[in-house]
Amino acid sequence: MPIHETLKKSIPDAMRAHDAVRLQTLRSLVTMMTNEAVAKKRKPDEFLTDEEALAVVKRAANQRKDSIEQFIAGGRPELAEPEKAELAIIESYLPTLMSRDEIEAIAKAKMAEMGVSSKAEAGKFTGMLMKELKGKADGGDVKAVVDSLLS
Repeated sequence: MPIHETLKKSIPDAMRAHDAVRLQTLRSLVTMMTNEAVAKKRKPDEFLTDEEALAVVKRAANQRKDSIEQFIAGGRPELAEPEKAELAIIESYLPTLMSRDEIEAIAKAKMAEMGVSSKAEAGKFTGMLMKELKGKADGGDVKAVVDSLLS
């Protein structure tokens, strides 16, 4: 079942379970997806493709991560707690990302294939690697692996 449809069908379950945080999070995700559909000149009741829905879910996760960082940096950890709860729910709809070890193995193979050896080629190499690992690995982890391999 597509991600968008799964989210919509999860709302009644959250209502029955009286899980307010899950319900609020699911409703906000479905609203974001509806807005995305309208922005793409579609009808509001149309479902997004899995790729489009995944992009929306990732965006929501990144928004929560940014909020958590800002609340903690601002000395308001009590405000970060609800964001952390929402982030956990959102991440349950994301595919599992590759570990740094898995990224490093692919990066080493790609380095040998492309003949990359200097720090000057790091940007181009990171871009090529991100295209290959799109949706499978976190960009920050990829950058950290590339930096460690080329330093």
